[in-house]
Amino acid sequence: MVLVDGELIEITTYRIDDQYTDGRRPDKVYFTDSIIEDLRRRDFTINACAMTDNHIIDPFGGQEDLKNSIIRCVGNPKERFTEDALRILRGIRFASILGFQVEDRTKKAMLECMHLLRNISQERITAEFCKALLGIKVYDTFREFRDIILFLIPETEAMVGFVQYNDHHIYDVYEHSLKSVELIEKDTVLRVTMFFHDIGKPLCFSMDNNRIGHFYGHADISAQITKKVLRRMRFSNRDTQDIVQLIKYHNRQIARTRKSINRLLREIGEIQFRRLLKVKRADALAKNPLYFKEKLDHLDAIEEILGNVLAEGACINLKDLTIDGHDLIKLGIPQGREIGIILNKLLDLVINEEIENSREVLLEKAREFLV
Repeated sequence: MVLVDGELIEITTYRIDDQYTDGRRPDKVYFTDSIIEDLRRRDFTINACAMTDNHIIDPFGGQEDLKNSIIRCVGNPKERFTEDALRILRGIRFASILGFQVEDRTKKAMLECMHLLRNISQERITAEFCKALLGIKVYDTFREFRDIILFLIPETEAMVGFVQYNDHHIYDVYEHSLKSVELIEKDTVLRVTMFFHDIGKPLCFSMDNNRIGHFYGHADISAQITKKVLRRMRFSNRDTQDIVQLIKYHNRQIARTRKSINRLLREIGEIQFRRLLKVKRADALAKNPLYFKEKLDHLDAIEEILGNVLAEGACINLKDLTIDGHDLIKLGIPQGREIGIILNKLLDLVINEEIENSREVLLEKAREFLV
């Protein structure tokens, strides 16, 4: 790869691939003098163009497909996907990222060959899945290639077509999730969170006497399912932890009070709090437009209070207390577990606005714990 005027250009020795016995890499590679033969082994026409000096070599109509926003295999689609099944997911990724349409023969072959994805390492599949989620056309692409997504993540099957029987919703669970993905910023943690945030809903469905659907406890169930899926998909421990936590909290009601915000800040921290507000906003926007304003106004108010709380340096962690363990030791409290217990009790009292975060008040309260 060579960087030319800000663009990465691939410089290649012309070669021809042998058979793909493992469905991933050619058994052998042969060098050739023909650029056409080299381009013939590429996956899609839009990736099978080359340039020498100022002359573009495009034997398979890649420029025309680019102009028409078409993703089409070079030659026989089944042969291309049999050679390397990861190309199926690359096709989905290009469709999502570029907003292109997959040509019919190529689409048919992708669906017919999806079982070959078993030959691909989970890490490569996860990488393509995450890239596809960052596209501008996630909703349309993941609906069109739903069968492939279900093949990769069987746990999502129950979401498809699951009617929510609630005026707040205008999509089934699967389509609501996809719509929410498209409505949040292009960040892997946030988009994966939105894709999985309601995966547990079908297991929690109930209907009241007015035939209104409810999903009590679905956030916890969704978090549990997602944790298992992400581990299987080899997500990093950090991303798994953050995504699962956001899903667990995504349905939590946050009151427009400093006390409520301080408490949540202590539980999940500022970064996750701000992420959670984005998750809640995307979740609301993917529902019935009749209820947008009230929910978004509520989130705006919370965000404003959050900004004020942080700007004022609110006490939300043990390190924010005006006393520490050394002060408690001087009061006669022995070193050990008791120190941490008392400091956490004091922090809870401060967060709940029951006492001030002043040295005198905290020491006086600590003395009461000794009685």
